[in-house]
Amino acid sequence: MHKYLLAGVSAVALVVSAGAYAQELKYPKGEGAFSWDALQQFADSHKGLEGQKVTVWGPWREGGDQEQFLTVLAYFEDATGIDVEYGSSENYEQQAQIDAAAGSSANVTILPQPGLLADMAAKGYLTPLSDDVKATVEEINAAGSSFVSLGTYKDKDGNPQFYGVPYKADLKSLVWYSPDNFADAGYEVPTTYEDLKALTEKMVADGKTPWCIGLGSGGATGWPATDWVEDIMLRMYSGEDYDAWVSNEMKFNDPKVVAALDEFGWFAKNDKNVAGGTAAVGTTDFRESPLGLFSVPPACYMHHQASFIPSFFPEGTELGTDADFFYFPASSERDLGTPVLGAGTIATITKDSPAAHAFIDFLNNPISNEVWMAQSGFLSTNKLANVETYGNETLKKEGQILLSGTTFRFDGSDLMPGAVGAGSFWTGMVDFVGGKSAQEVADQVQASWDAIK
Repeated sequence: MHKYLLAGVSAVALVVSAGAYAQELKYPKGEGAFSWDALQQFADSHKGLEGQKVTVWGPWREGGDQEQFLTVLAYFEDATGIDVEYGSSENYEQQAQIDAAAGSSANVTILPQPGLLADMAAKGYLTPLSDDVKATVEEINAAGSSFVSLGTYKDKDGNPQFYGVPYKADLKSLVWYSPDNFADAGYEVPTTYEDLKALTEKMVADGKTPWCIGLGSGGATGWPATDWVEDIMLRMYSGEDYDAWVSNEMKFNDPKVVAALDEFGWFAKNDKNVAGGTAAVGTTDFRESPLGLFSVPPACYMHHQASFIPSFFPEGTELGTDADFFYFPASSERDLGTPVLGAGTIATITKDSPAAHAFIDFLNNPISNEVWMAQSGFLSTNKLANVETYGNETLKKEGQILLSGTTFRFDGSDLMPGAVGAGSFWTGMVDFVGGKSAQEVADQVQASWDAIK
């Protein structure tokens, strides 16, 4: 049986989920489109672990995500006989660091911040994974080399080691629209970046407003623009340039970055392009921004935002009918493939044990993805996971965008130091739409980065 640890800074509570393994399995083995053969192969190759325990620390602490992850754990327990204890807390990232420093980490720690994991690796808190696991990650994931890079950090001696496997992805490279509005106006979904810009110009020429853009988010105001810039960077330059930028090997005020900021300005700093004009961009709350898609007549026709945004659509909105999305398209003029911007969680070993390695192997197994895919809120980059197990067509379509990506890059602001990625980059984008030039903003962000070195 698995246990759920609800951890706080000073106390740990256990809630035991009782019942035999078979009774805990959400989907009966042998039924449906699940990869049951792969699960059996995993079980056959991980014998002799019965009665061992593995502790797992992660970000899913309440509601559907927690419940759905527990349904995944049941299949691991059933296949191996290993008891799983799962824990989380409101400040799970900080608690992971506190536990690591105290030598009391869980066996497996799953976090959505590669930068934090890199810090933990540099302090010797993570256990390197084998070359076989590294090769598996590269082989089974779309844009596999991107995920190997995402899980590779320098150890305490400064040597690069592979530490983390991807599990549960989020997709950012999306443009939302109303199919009815497009049909009524005679517009077609663009398939290249150049077509997207041409469609923007056509809408303006037709007397319509192409975009709704809102950067408001309380103390985090500005972050939606960072997603725009990151997507644009991947459509103008290589993944290697993107990596150099987020690490500051390429300075924030490099001409390439300045050009990407100006490219965002092409969309956002033209009054005719944006609902409410440019002045509204910095003040409109990101949660209210997409509502213009649903007004009559439409206040806008397109909205760039990640896969979570339907949570803020009007009640009763039917995805696929009232609202849909398309991939923020790649450039046809540059040989950059189909880049995908996203985020997600990465699993690492923070207290070594045979059961911990078995759990990492399980996360690479398609079943660990499919059981959650069949419910909600889970996207997979695992090419072995059957897309037919997705719980609805929206998730399936988003998952297929991830699988078609030739390059995957993690949200750049999340990889930057907090003072930049969650500070000067955010405020700089507000300054940019407020009238500052791309060069001025790039210079001030770089100055903030220099100040913390």
